[in-house]
Amino acid sequence: MKADRPDDPRGANRFNEEKATYALRGTGQPDLDAGVAAIRDTVKTLPARPGVYRMLDARGDVLYVGKAATLKNRVPNYTQVQQLPRRLQRMVAQTRAMTIVTTETEAEALLLEAQLIKRFRPAYNVLLRDDKSFPFILLREDHDYPRIMKHRGARKAKGQYYGPFASAGSVNRTINALQKMFLLRSCSDSFFANRSRPCLLYQIRRCSGPCVERIDAAGYDELVEDAKAFLSGKSIKIQQKLGAQMEKAAEDLDFEMAAVYRDRLKALTFIQGSQAITAQGVSDADVFALAEKAGTVGIQAFFIRGGQNWGHRAFFPAHTKDVPVEEALQAFLMQFYEEVPPPRLVLLDRELPEAELLEEALAERADRKVTLKIPQRGDQRKLLEQAKRNASEALDRRMAESSSQAKVLREMAELFELDDLPDRIEIYDNSHVQGTNAVGAMVVAGPEGFRKSNYRKFNIKNPDTAPGDDFAMMREVFQRRFARAEKEDPDRSRGEWPDLVLIDGGKGQVSAAVEALEEAGIADVALIGISKGPDRNAGREHFHFPDGREQMLPHNSALLFYLQRLRDEAHRFAIGAHRQKRAKAMGTSPLDDIPGIGPARKRALLLHFGTAKAVKAAGLADLERVPGVSGAMARNIYDYFHASG
Repeated sequence: MKADRPDDPRGANRFNEEKATYALRGTGQPDLDAGVAAIRDTVKTLPARPGVYRMLDARGDVLYVGKAATLKNRVPNYTQVQQLPRRLQRMVAQTRAMTIVTTETEAEALLLEAQLIKRFRPAYNVLLRDDKSFPFILLREDHDYPRIMKHRGARKAKGQYYGPFASAGSVNRTINALQKMFLLRSCSDSFFANRSRPCLLYQIRRCSGPCVERIDAAGYDELVEDAKAFLSGKSIKIQQKLGAQMEKAAEDLDFEMAAVYRDRLKALTFIQGSQAITAQGVSDADVFALAEKAGTVGIQAFFIRGGQNWGHRAFFPAHTKDVPVEEALQAFLMQFYEEVPPPRLVLLDRELPEAELLEEALAERADRKVTLKIPQRGDQRKLLEQAKRNASEALDRRMAESSSQAKVLREMAELFELDDLPDRIEIYDNSHVQGTNAVGAMVVAGPEGFRKSNYRKFNIKNPDTAPGDDFAMMREVFQRRFARAEKEDPDRSRGEWPDLVLIDGGKGQVSAAVEALEEAGIADVALIGISKGPDRNAGREHFHFPDGREQMLPHNSALLFYLQRLRDEAHRFAIGAHRQKRAKAMGTSPLDDIPGIGPARKRALLLHFGTAKAVKAAGLADLERVPGVSGAMARNIYDYFHASG
């Protein structure tokens, strides 16, 4: 059974032990005896079966998720506190209850453990910190003419999925090449159904034009099969086929068609030659190599599918300090494959403590055999060595960035008179157009970068807030944000209170935010406003303190660049939220509010009258002539728009 080796409960990178202690402020002195007593109470009823256990604190939050081959044998180890590492002692001291789930096999327990860690993100488990889903290519087959597209999230649509790709950029490049090679459509079904002439993609030879019958169903099916063959690793076969077709077209003096085949061959050659990492000798495999320095772990992943390199990405799991690197890699793999279907072969650079169990669990998830392998020679070994070199270089870059980041945060703490280095920074901005579709936005950053899963948007909905009143909008955002914080984390033990608040604005916005905090009885949140200087020039920002003081930073200051990046990210997120709200509002209609009007009647009315405004101006007799609208419904519509008062 693997040893449990947690890290600091606040999770993200810590700069030293003093910072880790600072992270526990406000939690009070933990009671070790109470934690041991809670575990012993649970042990009394434990069965001798495999399963998963969760350690819970006094608030019911999950501290740790573990799995056991035999729960009755594993869990009592936590009561032997003198034999536990210091951090495990801290976890036991915070434990006030446990939740137990039994499983049929240890492999099922391992799968459930990964699922629960992904869900609860406990403070004492190794965590895969990347919360972005991986992109796939989807060849969607729920239409007579299959569509090629980028896909993220749950794989529910009917079709063939190819991936994962390391980034959206690698997917986009591959889709562009596939369009040039196989001329498959990428348009939506509604766009496809309403075409009367070829679109631009057809003109530039990136689509075969099935929407206007420039290719028949049989010809398009052949292109689809070629694309599947290519994505399955049969690129040489496709290359030979295209070469033969080009030669035949040239022999037939069909030089235009020969040029089409030539361009498709060029696209194929491009994608074959753009493999920065050679995948020779490997068909379908994921490659993982780990590097470790000073308690920080970096894991490099290569994704090989169909003999092609589909990109690579570096990961930096959290909570890995004092955890054996083999256990850190195993925990990472289980969480990684919670999101991504495992290939038949996984190449690793080291032995895992429970390799056979991990193979069994992954095979159960994939519904076929999955092999973990440490290659010793040949092409696979060369690929692994390349991954190891990349892992080491990525970790060096990460640590260099962390060092400079720590320096910037120290300068920030000094400038803004903070008690310690900020772990959670919240940045706020508002966006609207002349007061319409107003939205407030909050982005969150920490020592490790932006925490996008913590971003929040606030629809401005207070009827007393005058349109365009930026100060009132900021006041409303702060009232709602900190009222929720007081309710959900009153003792500030969950890490959801900011160490520093930045506002995109000057004295007025700062005063509005301070007023909202004072009304809530909150006086200990550090708050700074950022405004652009004269002529709104970037680089001449003023930093506004709540007491009225202002500061500026030198033009070449690393801290200034960092603060600008935080401010710009809040601005980007606020504008995006505003545009989404505006687009949604543009898609609504006055007809949506009429009782009894569903999508079918709405469509009939708009087809008959052209616009919602024309429906509103229509007489009763005109409304009665609309197909599918009864006399009673016509009266209902007319009365809705013409009721007096």
